[in-house]
Amino acid sequence: DLEVQLERELNAEERDLRAEEERQRLGRLTIRTRLVSLTLGPTGPAVFRVELSSGDAIVVRPTTLGRDWLAADLIGPDESREPPGDAAHRQQRESGAGMRRSDRATPQCVLPFSAIAGIVLTAHQMERSLGDEAESPSASRLSERIGLPFVLRDLCRRRAAIELRMPAGMVNGTIDRVGRDHLDLAVHPPGTLRRTPDVYQYRVVPLAHILLVTLD
Repeated sequence: DLEVQLERELNAEERDLRAEEERQRLGRLTIRTRLVSLTLGPTGPAVFRVELSSGDAIVVRPTTLGRDWLAADLIGPDESREPPGDAAHRQQRESGAGMRRSDRATPQCVLPFSAIAGIVLTAHQMERSLGDEAESPSASRLSERIGLPFVLRDLCRRRAAIELRMPAGMVNGTIDRVGRDHLDLAVHPPGTLRRTPDVYQYRVVPLAHILLVTLD
């Protein structure tokens, strides 16, 4: 009858409206909002693989998000991308005396969003990343104001020893200063402090070329 037909049409209109709202919400998603959903929530931060623009891949568990970067526990390199011979050689090398981090806590890293070439997720993680998990308004306002230079200046003030990954390779050292679009790095051997006798090189590194910063 007419009443049933009207109810069907109203229900169909409501479904169409909800579907359109969902399409608009998905269209507003950014890499950052996807990462927020993977970081927050009752189950805790997800562990996933990140492919860098250099072609390397790492496995991370995010802890903090800024405007254009994330801080994470560096679970390790993505061994699935290595040929068997390379993986065996790396494991043998890391099991020796040179594996400084074996008895230490999980290393921390800072990853610029610009260095991300891809994020590899499970089906469950993909669905989770599309959710509407949101930061608290106060946390969102603060974190969205903190850019990569601010984090690097904090590492500079702390005189933290870091490993800096760039397209040309990796170097270890301490940040001496951070400019608007670059940083100065005093290069010294890993496991040493920034002392003049140990510094064997000084580098000016454009921020745009930073792929990963790992606390040494």
